[in-house]
Amino acid sequence: MVLLGLLAVIIIILLIVFRPTGERPTPTASTPKPTATTATGDDDAEACDPANVELTAITDKGGYNEGELPLLSMSITNTGSTACTINAGTDAQEYIITSGSDQIWSSRDCQTEPAATETVLQPGIAKATTPFPWDRTRSSTDTCAGDRPQVGAGGASYHLTVKLGEIESAATKQFLLY
Repeated sequence: MVLLGLLAVIIIILLIVFRPTGERPTPTASTPKPTATTATGDDDAEACDPANVELTAITDKGGYNEGELPLLSMSITNTGSTACTINAGTDAQEYIITSGSDQIWSSRDCQTEPAATETVLQPGIAKATTPFPWDRTRSSTDTCAGDRPQVGAGGASYHLTVKLGEIESAATKQFLLY
């Protein structure tokens, strides 16, 4: 467990230092939080029509061996014809992991310091949130302060669904834990 914790800390530090968006995150004292890219250009853009926003759930791999932590993120695409703005901050994001009909984990259960981030989406250009590791545990609002139970592996199948406010990904992203 110590090695797993150390691996998670190393991954987080590497993600902070080598962020693909070039941004520096706000330091946190708890579980890593999903983040979004910030708004650029086109300050006159109208609010996005939810019908024109497509979300895609993303994991860095399709399967994870024992000790490997899945990296979760989402892609946000404006399917409309003009630029628009949307709150893509941590206060609007939710990552949900299920197995069958059982909800295993939600990023909202133990989230701390959620923040709004207004983002301009250009038509047809996807923006991705910064990947963050899932610790392979179950979550609920009652388990935030203590140790959470580890989930099953051995080839178990899980599905990631992402939400941005009321907008939800049309498809889940399946991955396996070995």
